[in-house]
Amino acid sequence: MIDEFIAQIDEKWHGAFNKLMEAIDENLPPGFEKSIDRNMITYNVPLTTYPKGYHVTRNTPLPFLALAPQKRHIGLYHMGIYSNPELLKWFQEAYAEAVPTKLNMGKSCIRWTSTKHIPYELIGELSKKMSVEQWIAAYENEIQR
Repeated sequence: MIDEFIAQIDEKWHGAFNKLMEAIDENLPPGFEKSIDRNMITYNVPLTTYPKGYHVTRNTPLPFLALAPQKRHIGLYHMGIYSNPELLKWFQEAYAEAVPTKLNMGKSCIRWTSTKHIPYELIGELSKKMSVEQWIAAYENEIQR
């Protein structure tokens, strides 16, 4: 199913998307589950690990990362940088050092409109920074506010 999804990605993004997915797959701590949801590759905390799931949609695994091939960009959604100011600061500083172009980012979405300067190693490093347990703790802290 994932292979079929990847085969349908626009040729313009195909190689970069695969490299980003590999960087995540090779570095993400154990316990996250990879799937497809809403036309994205997603990495979630499975309900077997966190039965409460995502509070917005009952009986749904807790989302953590998503990689989305869009019409005009590739998007990487990382809930850890959204919820952890220290991680966000680290990423912004590391990105500025590694990439000659300005960071195009929303609250949790990093966007690349060109594949020329995607920092694959940095994305691998970012993927290592938060375990399943750390993400659950951060998530619970946020929803209790």
